[in-house]
Amino acid sequence: MSPSSSSYYLITADSAITSFLSGGVGGVCTVLVGHPFDLIKVKIQTGGAASSSVFKMLRETFVKEGIAGCYRGVSAPLLATSPMFAVSFWGYDMGKRIVQSSDESYQGDAGAYPFTIKQLCIAGGISAIPATMIMAPSERLKCLLQIYPDKYTSLLDCAKKVYAEGGVQSVFRGTSATLLRDIPGSIAWFGTYELVKKGLIQVQGKESGDLSPLAILCAGGVAGMACWSISIPADVLKSRYQTAPAGTYSGIVDVYRHLMKEEGPKALFKGMRPAMVRAFPANAACFFGMEVSKKAFAFMD
Repeated sequence: MSPSSSSYYLITADSAITSFLSGGVGGVCTVLVGHPFDLIKVKIQTGGAASSSVFKMLRETFVKEGIAGCYRGVSAPLLATSPMFAVSFWGYDMGKRIVQSSDESYQGDAGAYPFTIKQLCIAGGISAIPATMIMAPSERLKCLLQIYPDKYTSLLDCAKKVYAEGGVQSVFRGTSATLLRDIPGSIAWFGTYELVKKGLIQVQGKESGDLSPLAILCAGGVAGMACWSISIPADVLKSRYQTAPAGTYSGIVDVYRHLMKEEGPKALFKGMRPAMVRAFPANAACFFGMEVSKKAFAFMD
């Protein structure tokens, strides 16, 4: 196969440590920019919202509780998101290596490989598997802190009470729903980022590492919107399951049955507006932070 073909995207491998560290930086950027919108999304999905207007709810939250209210529950994702995104980008790098190693016909430069977008999507899907081990408990605690602010005094208090309720199984409740959301979401996330980035490389006539900040922000923002456009239904089921009292549902399938019976198919898309409003700036910040830090950590390659 020819690396020069427009069907391929030549990528030079980063070291695992560079992928890990730069992913962690991207994760922090994501939380700082996107958390207020995530708060509103969870409120809408779990039925705790009196209004359906994203910016009206943000304004009301800010007026009543100040900036701290807009970042309620941020401790869980902030502590977990940096390692989770670090693992995600590391998993993506490992996924690319798995894809590359499976191609026995390639005889080119071992340091660069002409990936197809399909192969990069597969690598993206692989990345969600290790990341979920951090994401699932983080999402569980974050959602509980957002929905029951008076029940828990802190992240640690929430973790202790959830563990006391049902042990490790309670902490990891919703893991299957998280995988159901994040595997297709990661396929869309990484695949769209690489596709848009490839197009901008061709338009700007530059190498991948020389793209303008605006181009990186654009590619990251579009990738976030693509991810959430297909992730919302599974995210609704996850949020309902993770915040419901123990024993309410027997599993994620039971959540789906109750939702369809009581609220209908439209309920699967609750929280779409805040998720999409959040998606562009949060993911633009994520990929921009990742690309900038990757250059900073390039001496490790």
